[in-house]
Amino acid sequence: MNQLFYPANERGTNDIGWLKANFSFSFGPHYNPDKIRFGALRVLNDDIIAAGRGFGAHPHDNMEIITIPLKGGLEHNDSMGNSGVVMAGEVQVMSAGTGVQHSEYNASQTEAANTLQIWLYPKEMNIEPRYDQKSFKHLFKLNELTILISPKKSENALWINQDATFSMGEFEAGKEIKYDIQTPGNGVYVFVLDGSVDINSCKLNKKDALGVYNTSSITIETEVHSSLLIMDIPML
Repeated sequence: MNQLFYPANERGTNDIGWLKANFSFSFGPHYNPDKIRFGALRVLNDDIIAAGRGFGAHPHDNMEIITIPLKGGLEHNDSMGNSGVVMAGEVQVMSAGTGVQHSEYNASQTEAANTLQIWLYPKEMNIEPRYDQKSFKHLFKLNELTILISPKKSENALWINQDATFSMGEFEAGKEIKYDIQTPGNGVYVFVLDGSVDINSCKLNKKDALGVYNTSSITIETEVHSSLLIMDIPML
């Protein structure tokens, strides 16, 4: 078993007024040769976006893009004709494939939004661009993981063009969560959304992360009430 600790206070940052961004991996103005990616996981940006502000139309290709609002929501428009708002409790996926343009703006004119934008290298290149969005509010249960994203097409999760599985859950203090790797050979990247947990004798607090690979399972122990995002990722 191998593991890599990603402390929240070592993330790259960029504050341009309307956007306060935290970069887990090299992105934009932040470059760290030791933190380019974790397997297929290339980008994990934790953004706070001011009311009414956002990202104008810009292009992507050959990347799987996942947006998870933690607070508030984003108004989305793209060149495929999709338009709408993705709110906290919902997840958005977009396969950029052969090429797509989109814009993202804070849907509120009064409150800041906090969102995660995550990029994965795709399994298959140059596919037709696609978009999907789903609410998971009715599926979340305390002390259980809910699968958000899956490489298997399912009614209860969003499909992704990669052998990756994303799960999220909120747990009370003193819980032990055994997580089995979903795809043999994958690693797992645990991102603590809130709280404090212990994994393999490594203590993680809010917005810390731990990447673990060369194992078939991990055990997570919650020290306080905690929320987790678990990304089961091909190590390429």
